[in-house]
Amino acid sequence: MSEIKRLTAFLLSSLAAGMLVVVPIYLSVLLLLRAMQAVGGLVRPLAQLLPQWLPAEQALSLLLVLLACLLIGVGVHTAVGRAASNRIETSILEKIPGYSLFRSLTRQVAGSPEEQAWKPAMAEIEDALVPAFIIEEFDDGRFTVFVPSAPTPISGSVYILTPERVHPLNVPFTDAIKSLSRWGSGSKELVAAMKKQEAA
Repeated sequence: MSEIKRLTAFLLSSLAAGMLVVVPIYLSVLLLLRAMQAVGGLVRPLAQLLPQWLPAEQALSLLLVLLACLLIGVGVHTAVGRAASNRIETSILEKIPGYSLFRSLTRQVAGSPEEQAWKPAMAEIEDALVPAFIIEEFDDGRFTVFVPSAPTPISGSVYILTPERVHPLNVPFTDAIKSLSRWGSGSKELVAAMKKQEAA
C-alpha cells in the first residue's frame, strides 16, 4: 500500500512540475498570438503594399508586438517604469500561483544582481547530503533552504536548518541547476566545492 502511495505522490508531483513548465509557456505563446491578432488591423494597409506570397501581415504584427515589448522593457529601466512595474507585480502578478518562483528562477539564470535568494548549497537531511538552495537566513543563524527534486528543480521541499547542516557553495546558480536537471550528474563538483570552501 505504501508503494502505491509513493507512486501516487510521485505522479502528482511530476504532473504539478510539468504544468508549472508548460502552462507559462503556453500562456505566453497564446498572449503573443492574441496580441498579433489585435494589431493586425493596424499593419494591414502596409502589408497590402508587399508581395502577396509574403506573410506580411503576420510578420509585421509580430514585429510590432516585439517592438512594443522592447519599449516596455526599456521603460521598466526608468524610475517611473520601475515604480509602475512594482505596483503591477505587487497587486496582480504575485497573486498568480508560481509567479514569484518563476521570477526568481529567471532572474537567477539571467545573473541579475538584484536577486539575492537561491544561493547554491549542500544541506544535511537526515543521513544524506543533498543539493539545495538557501532562500533566507534567520537572525539566529538558521537557514530556510529549498531542496529541489530531480530532474525538475522547480518542485521540492522546504526546510529550516541550523547553520552546521547547511554548507553554502561558491558556484554559479546555473551549475547547481544543471546538476539537478541531469539526475545528479555533476554533484561531485558541488561536493568538491564544498570541501574546498571548508578547507579554506
